Amino acid sequence: MTATPPDVLRCAYAELVVTDLAASRAFYVDVLGLVVTHEDPSALYLRAFEEYLHHSLVLRQGSTPALAVLAYRVRSPLDLDLAEAYYRALGVRVERRPAGATRGIGEAVRVIDPLGFPVEFFHEAEHVERFTQRYDVHGAGALSRLDHFNLDTPDVPAARKYYEGLGFRVSEDIQDDEGTVYAAWMFRKPTVHDVALTGGDGPRLHHIAFASHERHQILHICDHLGALRKPGMIERGPGRHGVSNAFYLYVRDPDGHRIEIYTHDYYTGDPDNPVITWDVHDNQRRDWWGNPVVPSWYTDASVVLDLDGAVQPVVARAEPREADVTIGADGFSFSTGEAEFKLGEQV
Repeated sequence: MTATPPDVLRCAYAELVVTDLAASRAFYVDVLGLVVTHEDPSALYLRAFEEYLHHSLVLRQGSTPALAVLAYRVRSPLDLDLAEAYYRALGVRVERRPAGATRGIGEAVRVIDPLGFPVEFFHEAEHVERFTQRYDVHGAGALSRLDHFNLDTPDVPAARKYYEGLGFRVSEDIQDDEGTVYAAWMFRKPTVHDVALTGGDGPRLHHIAFASHERHQILHICDHLGALRKPGMIERGPGRHGVSNAFYLYVRDPDGHRIEIYTHDYYTGDPDNPVITWDVHDNQRRDWWGNPVVPSWYTDASVVLDLDGAVQPVVARAEPREADVTIGADGFSFSTGEAEFKLGEQV
C-alpha cells in the first residue's frame, strides 16, 4: 500500500549558507529591500513585504556557500505525520524537528528527498507584521513574496514523477523531437511554479525567486546596482521569459547564489490548465525577445548540504544538456526561426 503524501500548499522558505553575513545583509536588505525579521551574529531572517510568516529566507554564516534547506508549508499539523510516514516508506533519511529548531517555525519534518535535496515540511509558524501597506518603508524595488525554487537535477522525468507523487502539476516543459526532457515547471499554488526542475549536474540549487508587482521594480534594482558600481552582480536580464511569460532578472549574491526577481506570470489553478511544451531549439523559450543566455546561467549553481551539514555529492547528467544542443548557450548565438548563426557572422 502506498503511503499518503502530505498536502503541500506552496514553497515557503529557503536557508542559504553564506560566508560573510555583513556583505549578504548589504545585498539582500540594502539592495533587494527584504525586511529583517530577526538577526544575530550567526544568522539573518528575512521576508518580503507581503509575507506574514516569520521569514522566507534565512542566511546563515558558514564556511562553504551552499543550500541548507528548502521548505514547503503543508495544510495542517496532521500533514507532518503523513510526511514522516511517506518519506520513511521511500527509505530516505527523515528527522522530526521540534518547534523552534528553526527560529519562527513550528514542529517540522526534514528529509533528504529522493533527488538528494534537504527539504522541510512545516505548518505552524510565527506571524509577524505584514508590510503590504507600509508604503513608508517600501523601496522603489519592493519585493512582494517568495515565488519559487529552481533545482538542477540529472534526470528530469524521474524528478517530475517524484514531485507528481507529492501532488504537484506540470505547467510547462522543454523537450526535443527525440523526447529528451530538459526542464519542467511544477506547481501547488496556482501560478506557473513552486519548483522548476532543470536538467543538469545535481543535486544543486539553480536559484530561488522573489516576485515583484511591477516591471519597474526590477528595473530599479538594475539601476541601484549600477549606482553602486556593481553591475557584475547582474548575471542575466532584464528580459521576458517565453516559458512562464514572466519578466525576469537574475542577480548573484556576494557568494554566487543566484536570485531571480520575477513578475507577470499567469494563473494555473483550474483543473484542466493545459501543459505548454517548448522545443529546446526555440530561441524564444528562455527569452521571449530572443536574447542569448549567458554560459554561467547553464553551468553555475549552488551545492547543497545533507542533514549533517556536509556537501552532497554531485551526479553528472547523462542525457544531452540544453546548453550543448541549442543556441543561446554561449552568449553570442541567435536564431531567425529559419537559421541559426553567431552574432557578427550574419553579414
